[in-house]
Amino acid sequence: MVEAPGLAKVRLAEVVALLSLGTDLGLGQPMEHMIRACLLALRLADRLGFDDGERGTLYYSGLLAWVGCHTDAYEQAKWFGDDLSLKRDAHYGYDFGRSRQAAAFMLRNVGGPGRPLVERARVGVAFLGDGRRAIESLAENHYRATDELALRLRLSDEVRESLRQSYERWDGKGPYKLKGEEVALSSRLMNLADVVEVFQRTRGLEAAIGVARERSGTQFDPALVELFCERAPALFEELDSATGWAAVIDAEPSLGRELSEEEVDEALAAVGVFAELKSPWTMGHAAGVAALCAAVIDEVGLAAPEAALLRKASYVHDLGRLGVSNAIWDKRGPLSPSEVERVRLHPYLSERMLSFSSALAPIGALAVQHHERLDGSGYPRGLSGGMITPAARLLAAADVYQALTEPRPHRPARTREEAADIVRAEVSEGRLDSDAAGAVLRAAGHPVPRRRQGPMGLTAREVEVLRLLARGLSNKEIARQLVISPRPRAAMWRTSMPRPAPRTGRRQACSPSSTACSPTPTRRKKIRRMPDRPERALLLRSAHGNHG
Repeated sequence: MVEAPGLAKVRLAEVVALLSLGTDLGLGQPMEHMIRACLLALRLADRLGFDDGERGTLYYSGLLAWVGCHTDAYEQAKWFGDDLSLKRDAHYGYDFGRSRQAAAFMLRNVGGPGRPLVERARVGVAFLGDGRRAIESLAENHYRATDELALRLRLSDEVRESLRQSYERWDGKGPYKLKGEEVALSSRLMNLADVVEVFQRTRGLEAAIGVARERSGTQFDPALVELFCERAPALFEELDSATGWAAVIDAEPSLGRELSEEEVDEALAAVGVFAELKSPWTMGHAAGVAALCAAVIDEVGLAAPEAALLRKASYVHDLGRLGVSNAIWDKRGPLSPSEVERVRLHPYLSERMLSFSSALAPIGALAVQHHERLDGSGYPRGLSGGMITPAARLLAAADVYQALTEPRPHRPARTREEAADIVRAEVSEGRLDSDAAGAVLRAAGHPVPRRRQGPMGLTAREVEVLRLLARGLSNKEIARQLVISPRPRAAMWRTSMPRPAPRTGRRQACSPSSTACSPTPTRRKKIRRMPDRPERALLLRSAHGNHG
């Protein structure tokens, strides 16, 4: 089994840039969009002669601009359908200061363009009442959540004020009605850089210059538009020649600092809580998983580096949920096969975001395993047995138990006793590690007897097998003494996806170890159980690790 590496020093810039990757997912953009936009704004700031303090404000507020865009994704999905498609369309495709464009957007999107006509009409009527009030409060909700995050990251008052003005416009039609030069220059720069980066990347340089000129005097500062248009070819040539992540970390202000171990934990906890705001169904989940993991670390005797990784991964294991639409997370009915595949991507997205930083990558390598299962039925990679680290087994057990005690759109919360029974069933079926599950259940207050161990951690049964083997008994003779059948059992069936729970009157099947609802799998392959020989327990231990 691979040992967990130690964690290198983490810089504040790496945590902030990590959050910007979450913003990209929430805006329906590829990762590093906000990094590229921030670098573009910094290059314009250099032409404007920003001092170190002004540059620092632009750097942190630029990376965190729009970071709160997922905090009302639940409302967006309710009124408009797919929240990721909505923001990709609305944030870049329309100038909401122009009434015709605003009206066109509403006609196209209210009710959800992908929904059946009758449902869309019903949602559209409801939108005229509650929906309009909810939309009018979006910017305020974004700012409040973002400001709380900035406080937890100990960012300056100047950065917080710039973030408050992220949605302001040159023409004064933003949420706080600031106009012209009343809007902070850092916010004006990021408004422009954000949009032109998308247009240049998707449609070319001329399109970027065109949208800047089209919105000059409405959304954008005319003077900044002129500066950008004059320098656009050179600016994008510089931008395209740089590696986004490395360039933005190198651009960290001179006052940038490394975080202590305690500060890293605090920052990652803040990131995890902030990511959960995407859906009301998951709020508090990361904190619950983290509490369970913290309670079992000493009991199971993890080495210090692996214990530190588990503690940190427990905060951010679900960060990749930002890349899946709330139309899926908040769906009350059965998920389609394509929706299930989107759900199964979220651990990979967590790993991918964390992998941009060499210091945070080990956390991602652990977090990605929280939906893997010992029998290979988990996701995203279908790891099995010894390929799953001891820390990952604990994280998986804690995630399952905590999720079961929380409500989800497709089911009510299980009682603590029901959740414990399901966890035990997952152990019996060979999906969860028994030692990890037992430790988690004890941490949650359930009575779980500790397994008595013999030499080298062997169980009494395993010691007895070895004793009989040492006496020269054959497999059949040992089987007779231990009352074990020497013949293989009948073949069993399993699927490549988590096994569904017993039917409860719903048409879909929900894996008890998953936070999402999955349709009954159709593709199946036949595998055989390991023969029930006397040394079966020892063989299982070598293949799966110490799961009992």
